[in-house]
This record gives sequence, structure tokens and C-alpha cells, in this order.
Amino acid sequence: MKLAVIGATGMVGEVMLQVLSERHFPFSELIPAASERSVGKKVVCGGNSYEVVGLKKAVSMKPDIALFSAGGATSLEWAPKFAEVGTVVIDNSSAWRMDPSKKLIIPEINADKLTSADKIIANPNCSTIQMLLALAPLQEHFGIERIIVSTYQSITGTGVKAVQQLKNEYKEENGEMAYPYPIHRNAIPHCDVFMDNGYTKEEMKLVNETHKILNDATIGVSATAIRIPVLGGHSESINVQLKKDFELDAIRKLLNESPGLIVQDNPETNTYPMPIYAAGKDEVFVGRIRKDESQNKTLNLWVVADNLRKGAATNTIQIAEYLLQENLI
Repeated sequence: MKLAVIGATGMVGEVMLQVLSERHFPFSELIPAASERSVGKKVVCGGNSYEVVGLKKAVSMKPDIALFSAGGATSLEWAPKFAEVGTVVIDNSSAWRMDPSKKLIIPEINADKLTSADKIIANPNCSTIQMLLALAPLQEHFGIERIIVSTYQSITGTGVKAVQQLKNEYKEENGEMAYPYPIHRNAIPHCDVFMDNGYTKEEMKLVNETHKILNDATIGVSATAIRIPVLGGHSESINVQLKKDFELDAIRKLLNESPGLIVQDNPETNTYPMPIYAAGKDEVFVGRIRKDESQNKTLNLWVVADNLRKGAATNTIQIAEYLLQENLI
């Protein structure tokens, strides 16, 4: 099993190497690859050191699987080149997500759609993954009419530059700005670029990816994405209108029994999900479960996950694990 990690020196790439080690992913050869400026650098996985190679060399080594986290432009250019030599690409960028010929996969929800013919597989946006892990069981048992979601997203979703901006501002030092405004002691209602309809790309990803993954374009989805000065973990306030009425005990039982979810919901003990506790974990945490008293058949949830792990690296690796488990490679 030859495994390539494309973008191995980036924030998500580093987490991928960590998760591969933790989950004892069964590779016999690891090929870390990145842009030319990173060639020759060393990365560590499972206590072993590996030298970073360029993308052209990585293709020539014909890996069985390539985990991509190097941005959309890199993926559009290089994923087909890997696929041409027989590599299965699992891509963490937005490049292939809405391509109708590519599968958009959250393993706990729709991995059974994968076949041996799939050579480029898309990993959803981090905010979509955690939201749908909580909502897919509700869709299956009750049906979903409408979703209103506000996200409170970690600066790690932007990358190293944003982390450095926060650190500089915390120390009252000048430096390069990842955002148009200070992020320290602030909340910026602006994730990704604005589109013609007034929504940002991040907000529209939640709409479009939900429709594709749940295979239901009739679900109403309205999103507002906010960047907050948190170093790890996205949080989401979700209001979901169901097609059938429900009892809260049934909702809690259903979520408790759903793979990849942990329910943390006890107001008496101040138990609820927070990014400080989700950091470094692979599960999605759900709490503040309550009926919307202003609207029939409607539920409020608070959903938190580590955006670099389940929102990116872990989900990608779980797809690869499924392919191996089902002998699709």
C-alpha cells in the first residue's frame, strides 16, 4: 500500500500524518508531497521521518491512494494526473465537491455509494460534515423541511496566516493580516468570498453540499458563517424543521446511537459541547437539544467538532479506510 499525502506540510496535512499514525493506517510506503518550495523538508508520521517530494515525482511513484489537502487549484491540476496512473484521490478541497460525476462522502452517511470505479472522491467542507453527521439521522427518521444554521468557525479553517494574525494581535504586535479586520476580541461575519446573492461561498457550501449528500434538493437551507478568535474547533447553532413531530427523548436516543456522534446535553450540570473539549477528537459533539417553542416540529441543536480532524483529515482517512475494508482498491 503506497500512500501519498499531498500538501503534507500544511495545517491539514500535518494533522493527516498525525491521524494516520493514531489510527495505524496500513501503508507500506508513505509519500509526502508538497509544492516545490517544500521539497526536501522532513515530516514525521508514526515516529518515522520522511522527506517531502514534488508532485511530479509523487505521480511517477504511482501511489495506491493520494490524500489531497493542497487547495483547489492544485487539486484541479494534479488529481486527474494521479487518477490517470491508477491512484485513488481523496480530495479535501472544494474543487470536485459539486462535480456531478464525483462522489461527496461522509463515511457514516453515504460511503456505501463508493465503487471501485471512483478515482477522485471529494471530502465535504468541514462545516457541512459536522452539521450533517448530526442531521442525517433526523432526515432518515423524521424528514427535514428546513435548516437554519449559524456557524462560529475557528481561525484554523483559514490557515497558518490567520493563526499568526491572532497571535500578533494578542501580543499587540503588527504583522500580516489574513482578514480585513482584527480577529482578536472580534467576530467577523465573513468566511470565504462574497457571492452575487449576498452570501459567502462558505455559506453556499452548506446549502449545496447538504442537498448533494442527503440527496434531497427540496430541503431549505439558510446559513450565516462567522469567524471567531478560537484556535481549534467549529461550532454551529442549528434550527431544523422536521416533517414529522417528535419527542425529545426519541431525538436524544437516536443521536446517542448514531455513529460518530457524542451527545453532551445536561443543563443541570452545565454539560454542553465546546471547542475547547472537542479539540484533538474525531467525534462530533451535540448538545443544547431543545424544541423550538415558536415553530411546530422544529428543533434546536448546538454542534461542535474539531475542524482539522473530523472536518478534514479524519474524514478523508475514514474514506480511505472504507475503500480498503470493502476491497474497492
